[in-house]
Amino acid sequence: MITLARKKKESNSGGGGGNGGSATGPNGAGTLSDAPKRISIREFLLVKEVQELEQNLPTTCKVTFHDPNVLSEFTLVITPSEGFWCGGRFKFSVLVPEEYNMAPPKVKCLTKLWHPNISVDGDICLSLLRLNSIDGLGWAPTRRLKDVIWGLNSLFTDLLNFDDPLNIEAAEQYSKDKERFQAKVREYVSAYARR
Repeated sequence: MITLARKKKESNSGGGGGNGGSATGPNGAGTLSDAPKRISIREFLLVKEVQELEQNLPTTCKVTFHDPNVLSEFTLVITPSEGFWCGGRFKFSVLVPEEYNMAPPKVKCLTKLWHPNISVDGDICLSLLRLNSIDGLGWAPTRRLKDVIWGLNSLFTDLLNFDDPLNIEAAEQYSKDKERFQAKVREYVSAYARR
């Protein structure tokens, strides 16, 4: 587990040039790497939030950090236990921008699926992923990564929205023929999202 103290220590030592280290310039003077490095607000927040995430993830979600020292990029896998997409395994890439927490994470669905709020290309319609949203539920600096993960998870259950779709074709199919919609969802799950 990454702790804030360890992250600060790594930043201060910087791979060989911490205060009191032996790296010197050509005249024996200290180099720029001798100066302690500052931790960005994003990194400071992410250390706390990732620790919180480990304790508060929905049981249908799993987060994977490909590099344990880079908390700003990770993969989220959602395996719904109920609803139309039950039995599927859906991957999302999450990139936390340097402007976090003033700007929301950038999220893309990597698994092709038939969903009214997720396009076949992986774009996601979820208010809290937008800075400005007409429903007033968009991103705010008080939001956290756990809100994003719970929101994405809820797109497969209670936040499913056929009235304000991103994939209009999927929403129209649902309103005209629920059985065909469900069959197409199952077809996509079988083809692209098997567990």
